[in-house]
Amino acid sequence: MDLEIEYNNRARVPGHPAIIAEWMRQSAALRTAHPPQQIAYGPGPREVMDLFLPREVRGVAMFFHGGYWQAMDRSAVSHCAAGLLAHGVAVACPSYDLCPAVPLAQIVEQAEAAARALHGRLNRPMLVSGHSAGGHLAAMLLARLPAHLVAAAVPISGLFWLEPLIPTSINTALGLDAAAARALSPGLLPAPGRPLHCVVGGAESSEFLRQSAEFAALWGGGSEAMPGLDHFTILSPLPDAQHPLTMRVAALAWQVCDDVSNV
Repeated sequence: MDLEIEYNNRARVPGHPAIIAEWMRQSAALRTAHPPQQIAYGPGPREVMDLFLPREVRGVAMFFHGGYWQAMDRSAVSHCAAGLLAHGVAVACPSYDLCPAVPLAQIVEQAEAAARALHGRLNRPMLVSGHSAGGHLAAMLLARLPAHLVAAAVPISGLFWLEPLIPTSINTALGLDAAAARALSPGLLPAPGRPLHCVVGGAESSEFLRQSAEFAALWGGGSEAMPGLDHFTILSPLPDAQHPLTMRVAALAWQVCDDVSNV
């Protein structure tokens, strides 16, 4: 198996620049129409999250951007909050520092700090989600943080075993060795016994399909491969409040949220 071909998603989808440009356009439009609160969760310039609040909070979600822990920031995924907002789900989108400036272990710690800060702000259990590298962070938080903070996860095109990345060009910035890759692999951590639903594009590589299906089975969760969607178009359902995926995520966020009705 050629792991470079399996995991290098930008090479697999030549049209990805136009897709990302559309993410940025939709995200900027949402921030204009629904200005978020900015919450610092640490001292660094990237340790900030955008919090989109509905009129009435029925659930809480956190969504992490992708980019293989080495690209992008929260401004690329604001649009992923749009559909959930329509269902009364508050959505926080954090930025975090990037490799190689910081190690991946530090990014995981930043993700935990963001979740703790959001819980401190809203005082409710949250659903965590994210795309690609963000799906990895969502799974790590479900494994490492207590249920009163992180109660469920919906990783989208996530990475749950990191050792296959070691021989690829992706690892140039990550600098993972086998020990670090194992320590940072959610698939090697104890299952937390909380709701998990893994989503992946049906047109993604066999390795991404395998990782989502095997991880969901290992942790006793559900999984779905969405027909015709690739590693980038997999986010296209989320701005649509009536899409079945958006409705599934919203319902899970409602389910795990406590009964506090006022922010």
